[in-house]
Amino acid sequence: MTASPPPSRAEQARQMVDPLAEVFRREATRADRDEQLSAAGVRALKASGYPAFTVPARLGGFGASLHEFAVAQETLGRADASLALVAAMNGHLLGGVGEARTWPGEVYAELAGASVHAGALSNSLASEPDLGSPSRGGLPSSHARRVDGGWRLNGLKTWSTGSQALDFLVVTAAVTPDQGVTEVWRFVVPGGSEGVQVQGTWQGSLSLRGSGSHDVKFEEVFVPDHRALPPAAALSPVRAASGGAWFWTAVAATYLGVGQAALDSFAAYANERVPTALGEAIATLPKMQQAAGQMSLELLSARALLHHLTRQWVAEPQDRPDLLPRLAAAKSLCTNAAVSVTDLALRAAGGAALTAGLPLERYFRDARAGLTHPPADDLALSLLGKQVLGI
Repeated sequence: MTASPPPSRAEQARQMVDPLAEVFRREATRADRDEQLSAAGVRALKASGYPAFTVPARLGGFGASLHEFAVAQETLGRADASLALVAAMNGHLLGGVGEARTWPGEVYAELAGASVHAGALSNSLASEPDLGSPSRGGLPSSHARRVDGGWRLNGLKTWSTGSQALDFLVVTAAVTPDQGVTEVWRFVVPGGSEGVQVQGTWQGSLSLRGSGSHDVKFEEVFVPDHRALPPAAALSPVRAASGGAWFWTAVAATYLGVGQAALDSFAAYANERVPTALGEAIATLPKMQQAAGQMSLELLSARALLHHLTRQWVAEPQDRPDLLPRLAAAKSLCTNAAVSVTDLALRAAGGAALTAGLPLERYFRDARAGLTHPPADDLALSLLGKQVLGI
């Protein structure tokens, strides 16, 4: 008997991601209604192997490329934006740092090893009430001071996606070294450390109600020296590009999945809805067909650009600095496509879309969150425009 060939990498990824997406899909409605991060969804995520998806193979992970990550995140976003973003934040952090090698090896190996062996989840906490978007610059109010053997960290972080489920929190904070020039450092804090308090602030939000994006307060949290990360030394343009690329791809792909879920839901509804006045499914109406066509075109266009760029990122690493502005633009295109498609689906489905009987109203709300992730549209367009103009 001839042995079956081993599964391809794409098939291995699907075997990991598809069952996880099914759990996310089952949990989505209840988590959104209860405004709670799904415990079952988190357990499934940690047990799935996906936390190690972007960990390099040299450290025991799947070693997903940027393109493989994009494909996987769209699948998860199609199931549930909230849980998909918890997965995305861990994936982009481990993928970007692992590719650029910007952290000390022992610290990265600790987080990566925990994800490989225990399904650990990490997230970078940078947003603050007074700071605005960290991508716009500015010093965080969170600060750390040196003590014997390490540092004491104090501060408050917002938009802490998956806060209750995090095994490691990578916290930005202002540090004033001996030379007196304030810098932004990162501090790796294990979840549940003394002085870390998750505050139940993520209630009544428009979007991502099941993401657990609570505020997190740090009060005199001790961080040993080896987990305090000063600003990275000057990087080559190729290595420096990785951080933005992995985050922007995580966001673009996740919300692209939300848009696709809206189209899928609308198509199912249009084929099932048979008004007595019409006597057949509303899918037979030209205006419904045109709406579906418009939605599909926007998603196809955004996906084509994202996949083209992520494939190019893998195949032509020397071109990564030039690809970075285009990936910023792809993030803008994908998130705006999700906003447009969910709006079109809501309009086309009519009054039924306003009820909890259809998930379209949740997709409509969740898609709006994509616009708030950096880079904002104006910055993304400026980056691309400067490249085009040679500035």
